[in-house]
Amino acid sequence: MDLRKLKTLIDLVAESDIAELEVTEGESKVKIVKAPSAAAGQQVMMMQQPVAAPVAAPVAAPVAVAAPAETAQAIPTGHIVKSPMVGTFYRSSAPGSPAFVEIGNAVREGQTICIIEAMKLLNEIEADASGVITQILVENGQPVEFGQPLFIIG
Repeated sequence: MDLRKLKTLIDLVAESDIAELEVTEGESKVKIVKAPSAAAGQQVMMMQQPVAAPVAAPVAAPVAVAAPAETAQAIPTGHIVKSPMVGTFYRSSAPGSPAFVEIGNAVREGQTICIIEAMKLLNEIEADASGVITQILVENGQPVEFGQPLFIIG
């Protein structure tokens, strides 16, 4: 079974109320089971096995949910600059170069504050508000998701 089909099936189970899905295609048999949701979040587990010989292949890891005490502390004050794309976050233009901004730096709207590498392209991310950088929420070289908070501008 093709990986795109498996990804689609895993997403289907994760986003729906389906607890278990089993699909047989040719000699392959795929069973995707969503673990009961506990305080730690959801876990999707997939096993692919040929009909003749069982082979297990776990695919997804559990998703952690912040504890209520952490959530109360994590509420930022100020303007949140979010990632406009999926990619890798870089604070400077090259390794060893100074970071575009540090905590406490004043920035103006349109000023480059970081780079996100996506598909081997380096995309300069600009501040969408003027103010002072109060928090940097992502580590250099860390992968980021679309809409993930990167900076807090106060």
